[in-house]
Amino acid sequence: MGYVLSTPTVPEFLTGREFLRFFVDINTDSIPAPQPLDKYFEMVSIAPEDRDKLLKDYSHGMKNKMQMLVNIIAQPKVLLLDEPLTSLDVVVAEEMKQLLRSLKRDRIIIFSTHILDLALDLCDEIVLLSHGELEAVEKSNLDSQEFKEKIIAALKEDAHA
Repeated sequence: MGYVLSTPTVPEFLTGREFLRFFVDINTDSIPAPQPLDKYFEMVSIAPEDRDKLLKDYSHGMKNKMQMLVNIIAQPKVLLLDEPLTSLDVVVAEEMKQLLRSLKRDRIIIFSTHILDLALDLCDEIVLLSHGELEAVEKSNLDSQEFKEKIIAALKEDAHA
């Protein structure tokens, strides 16, 4: 199982290359077909000049890409993502959406988001959490006025609680 936090957590005292080398080295037995490190960087569009920079100097989006990259390499059967595109610029967000689409062919991806359009775009199934209860939602109902009113009412109740 893999997990990607909404606020990227990476070892900031390492360079991107050192971090990937370390990750690959400690997971050698479980990585089916290890690739050269530069090939991994290319998968998530991290420029050659950034690969040897300290992770502390990476942008939020680049740190997020590194989190995703180790999960691509590890190939977990289940991948949990917490607000995977929050605070990413438009270009990086689109790259991450393409990456998520490619990853979902081979695994189960579960992610939390407050961005309904993102859920509609990427998800096969949508579940709404309201008042501590999970409720399956038919994608065809998401554009209905009744559904929108229900969401707004729930948000108002939560704001007053």
